[in-house]
Amino acid sequence: MTLLRRPLELLLLPFPIAVTLLGLAQLALARSGEVSLPQLGSGMLFGLLLLATHAVLAWRYRWADQLLLPLAAMLAGLGLVVITRLEPALAVRQTIWLGLGLALLIGTMAALPRVDWLKGYKYTAALLGLGLVLVTFVLGVDPNGSGERLWLGLGGIYFQPSEILKVLLVVFFAAYLDDYRELIAFGGPRLGPLRLPPVPYLVPLVVMAAASLGVLTLQRDLGAALLFFGVFLALFYAASGRVGTALLGLLGFCVAAYLAYTLFSVVQLRIAVWLDPWARRETSGYQIIQALFAFAAGGIVGTGLGFGLPRSIPAAHTDFVIAAAGEELGLLGSLAIVALYALLVYRAFHIALQTRDSFASLLAAGLGSVIGIQALIILGGTVRLIPLTGITLPLVSYGGSSVAANCLMLGLLLRISDEAGRARHAR
Repeated sequence: MTLLRRPLELLLLPFPIAVTLLGLAQLALARSGEVSLPQLGSGMLFGLLLLATHAVLAWRYRWADQLLLPLAAMLAGLGLVVITRLEPALAVRQTIWLGLGLALLIGTMAALPRVDWLKGYKYTAALLGLGLVLVTFVLGVDPNGSGERLWLGLGGIYFQPSEILKVLLVVFFAAYLDDYRELIAFGGPRLGPLRLPPVPYLVPLVVMAAASLGVLTLQRDLGAALLFFGVFLALFYAASGRVGTALLGLLGFCVAAYLAYTLFSVVQLRIAVWLDPWARRETSGYQIIQALFAFAAGGIVGTGLGFGLPRSIPAAHTDFVIAAAGEELGLLGSLAIVALYALLVYRAFHIALQTRDSFASLLAAGLGSVIGIQALIILGGTVRLIPLTGITLPLVSYGGSSVAANCLMLGLLLRISDEAGRARHAR
């Protein structure tokens, strides 16, 4: 009867499991004309891991949000199918990473005494994250041959510190803004119709944000820098409600983007490729052109799993996984993935509104902003709405660091919702 303590979650989880198994079965039929158990092994293991995670949640965290895990599982399941289609040798590794990620999700929920315990370690979290990224300047490696040393490696296992940095910085921003929320929202001098935040209380926040952006810019991790700036503005607006100040922040971003364009050749190249990829169709523009061809070939309903040519897109399993899905699942499949992200972000904001703890509320809003903004950046870059930045699509792209970071965020969101649900039940 314990499993029935989370009935909605138990009702929904069979859908991502079924979609994953059916997708793997269709790939097997397209390749060899038959389906065998080994070909479904990664999907079956993924399903067992999901059911085990549900059992733990039903046993200890019955009040946690019941939609987060099924939504995340559907995205991860679709990602596993697409990765199996693109790079079959990586499917088992992705399944292992998903298992470790789900273990991290449960471990995060179990290890935290309370969510507000994190608030007392806000500077520790920020400095730890920056320290990990700074280490890459000395010990960083480039396993993908991208030209940027963004990873730390040990024994053939690679880890990208910026993935964890985004979680630690959200903890810092949420804790600091919660401490000085009223002063930032209502105090400070006026600049015309705008009331500016008090400078003395804003300096530590701006310094930490600038340090993070500066380190990532020097590291040429421009996608992560754009993500952090967007999350910083989103959390600042959530804490203060100041639209004018957020608009000033966007103006500052435009100035910083122009400076980056004048100082860094990689920014100039990405802008040039964005404006006219056909001029570099055989070099730097080849990837985005192939992605656009893939979307066009997919049409409304797609070519069908196993019947397209998504492997013609370089690094499709990491940077351009949505283009591969768009070719074989079509516009409808791509929009379904976008809808899943919209629902996942909605649940995060719903959790933020449901909790009465102001720090937990800001933390949930920040984590939801990370998922939403990251998805928007890579989706916009893939369809050439904005310059391509090279970050992963959360839960769908291949990568252990990304899976771990996203499962960590899901664990925090589930713990916040569980504490809020327990408080409501007690009242």
